[in-house]
Amino acid sequence: MDDKQLPDEEVLKLALKDPSKFSILVEKYQAPFLRKALGVVRSQPEAEDIVQETFVKMYKYGKNFKKESGIEFKSWAYKILMNTSFTHYQDLKKKSGQTEYLDPVLYDEMPNTHGSSLADIHDAKTAVNSVITKMPEHLARVLKLYYLEDKSYNDICKLEKITITTLKMRLFRAKRLFQKISTEV
Repeated sequence: MDDKQLPDEEVLKLALKDPSKFSILVEKYQAPFLRKALGVVRSQPEAEDIVQETFVKMYKYGKNFKKESGIEFKSWAYKILMNTSFTHYQDLKKKSGQTEYLDPVLYDEMPNTHGSSLADIHDAKTAVNSVITKMPEHLARVLKLYYLEDKSYNDICKLEKITITTLKMRLFRAKRLFQKISTEV
């Protein structure tokens, strides 16, 4: 059987004995890892660093991975990726001294507030609110709660009496609609 057809857990075991086999995992996961990391840090060079660091950690801690029911290799690998991504994101935020948002869709219309006048900031907030008022109420509500009031998924689900899956779908649709309306305005 070709090594590329083996389950990822087996490839990892082989790679611990023969490091050249690790390239199979790199080849398989590099592109999806890069897309996921870019979604967090929004910087190609930073995302590439994150992916590289993730592979190093996967190799380093590979001996600790044990396949059990409910714990798949892919989940383990993505957990390492996301932890590494969020650590980098926090470090970037500290270095820049600015508040950044993991999902800047609502803030793309807002100007850089450093050196901006209060009138400019007010205009940007007015623009965001004018877009939100053109949205269906159920989508506008979840968007405001999550992005403007910083409510958690659980808090919003309790307030709206909906499941987390429903909330995620509404947020997805709301963000997409927000972008569409804001480009029309």
